[in-house]
Amino acid sequence: MVDFANVKAAPSPDLLTPENSMMLFVDHQPQMFFGTGSGDRTSIINSTVGLAKAAKIFDVPVVLSTVAAESFSGPILPQLKAVFPDHEVIDRTSMNAWEDEALVAAVKATGRKKIILSGLWTEVCLVLPALSALGQGYEVYVVADASGGVSPLAHEHALQRMTAAGAVPVTWVQVLLELQRDWARSETYVAVTDLVKEHGGAYGMGVFYAQSMINPHAAG
Repeated sequence: MVDFANVKAAPSPDLLTPENSMMLFVDHQPQMFFGTGSGDRTSIINSTVGLAKAAKIFDVPVVLSTVAAESFSGPILPQLKAVFPDHEVIDRTSMNAWEDEALVAAVKATGRKKIILSGLWTEVCLVLPALSALGQGYEVYVVADASGGVSPLAHEHALQRMTAAGAVPVTWVQVLLELQRDWARSETYVAVTDLVKEHGGAYGMGVFYAQSMINPHAAG
């Protein structure tokens, strides 16, 4: 039932903001990409890098993690590392990132309760930390297009399992625009539209067209 006396123009506390969220990138590594079959791997890479650049634009804290980087899976995605060249990459032995003390300490240190989570594979390296973090009171937002599983079914069922447990499925552009939320936010406007033009596919082409043909300040 709507209490009309309390209805006002204000954002929901459920929305992601630069002040209440952090990003956790898990196992974007060559060996994991080799086994990814749920979607186009080039698109997953594009979405992952777009998401990372969104974090940088809004100064959202980021934790990078790999599993068995030197013995099996290889180094972190170079395009991802290039966005955060000075960030430590936490390498683990555990498939469940939330069982690694250094990683959990890094997430805790951000002081944020909303985790924007992406990685490979959805059915293992995302499900396990997502359920673990949810069980400890965190809110988890799973970036579906910056993640991938070994098959479409594995990816979809993993998303369903996390959603049933309380996680929220999102896409990288959804995260970007939720962080921006108002085209009058001039301090990030240019960076956001430039990012959309670089990684936003047809949407980015539309922004480029609008700014070229209609108005240099056209948004999206």
